[in-house]
Amino acid sequence: MEKLNYCPICKSSQIKLFLVCKDNTVSRETFDIVECISCGFKFTNPRPDEDKLGAYYKSDEYVSHSNSSKGFVHSIYQIVRKYTLLKKLQLISKYYKTGNILDIGCGTGEFLKTFKDAKWKTFGIEPSLDVREIAIKNYGLDIRGEAEIKKLETEGFDVITMWHVLEHVPELNDRIDDLKRLIKPEGIIVIAVPNCTSFDADVYKENWAAYDVPRHLYHFVPNDIETVFNNHGLKVFKVLPMLFDSFYVSLLSEKYRTEKSNIFRALWIGLRSNISALKSGKKYSSQIYLIRK
Repeated sequence: MEKLNYCPICKSSQIKLFLVCKDNTVSRETFDIVECISCGFKFTNPRPDEDKLGAYYKSDEYVSHSNSSKGFVHSIYQIVRKYTLLKKLQLISKYYKTGNILDIGCGTGEFLKTFKDAKWKTFGIEPSLDVREIAIKNYGLDIRGEAEIKKLETEGFDVITMWHVLEHVPELNDRIDDLKRLIKPEGIIVIAVPNCTSFDADVYKENWAAYDVPRHLYHFVPNDIETVFNNHGLKVFKVLPMLFDSFYVSLLSEKYRTEKSNIFRALWIGLRSNISALKSGKKYSSQIYLIRK
């Protein structure tokens, strides 16, 4: 296990325990989430060594690396994914009709396939060999391993995306430096992460599925994203909600909390979360941040 002695954002060594959460997906182990006393940033600590993290992704239940439609949650995930892929294309097309796009943590490649079909030049990074081989076989995409990031051309991309990936990256500040180096001067970085100040996070507490320890190393709130990117000379210029996430996360959280699906309660909590966020402005279960130099 690796223990961080300081906050990844503000470098303070003043840290306190926030929550103890269980890995409900793979190991059934418990992990501490700590909070920086100085800036409030929350992160999993201690965490598995980087070369051991891959073992915590080896499960058919880890839906983001699965194309399964078996079971209610998986089926809903697949249906919603098809819709959200089109919405993501529409969102990015407001800024660029076509160009070079890099998707980091591209999984099985459905997002890049959507852009390839729309005549974009696509490139992906995926650390899991098994997963990227699926994407290459199914869609003929150009996808490389994690080490290839350092070899990519400086200012080579109009758009860089990380859809629920930044929270997984061991070296947070190094990755943001990579993003700054690789994006073109007028390019856009798109980051989507869970928000642990959302209504559903408050309801489910240590059972909130989006804590997802130890795969999620960081647990962001909107100010964290703005601060850490500002630290690297990058600016958040737009924040958007991911409305479906509150329902999906609540479905999983109910299962973790009660060992039952409780579909109607989960949908009610998801709806209440979105209504609460609509009033507060920046407390959706997951949010998209558009960032530029």
